Amino acid sequence: MRFLMTAAPSGPELVEAMGDYDEQLVRAGVLLAGEVLHPSSAGFRTEVAEDGGRVVVRGPFAEAVIAGFWVLQVRSREEMVEWARRCPVPVTVLQVRAVEDVEVRFAAEIREFTG
Repeated sequence: MRFLMTAAPSGPELVEAMGDYDEQLVRAGVLLAGEVLHPSSAGFRTEVAEDGGRVVVRGPFAEAVIAGFWVLQVRSREEMVEWARRCPVPVTVLQVRAVEDVEVRFAAEIREFTG
């Protein structure tokens, strides 16, 4: 089972604790990916324009409170709960769906594209 775990911005006092946590994930062999994100002021999003086209809106975005993320591969939801509880900052966890589990018209094309 794969899970995406996101964290909100945290203070510099937690840098060492976060490094220790990341090392635990690596040693346990459950970390597939993890990154720290730039602030939303460096980002953008697209929105639907009145004419149906797309417009690009530059950040910052007040609702964008994700500072970083991890993708973990674990055996069960319960194991993921334990990893989330160990994180030194509050996190949000969402299970990642395998392409095979998504019942959409384009599942075959998505599988082909992602290899």
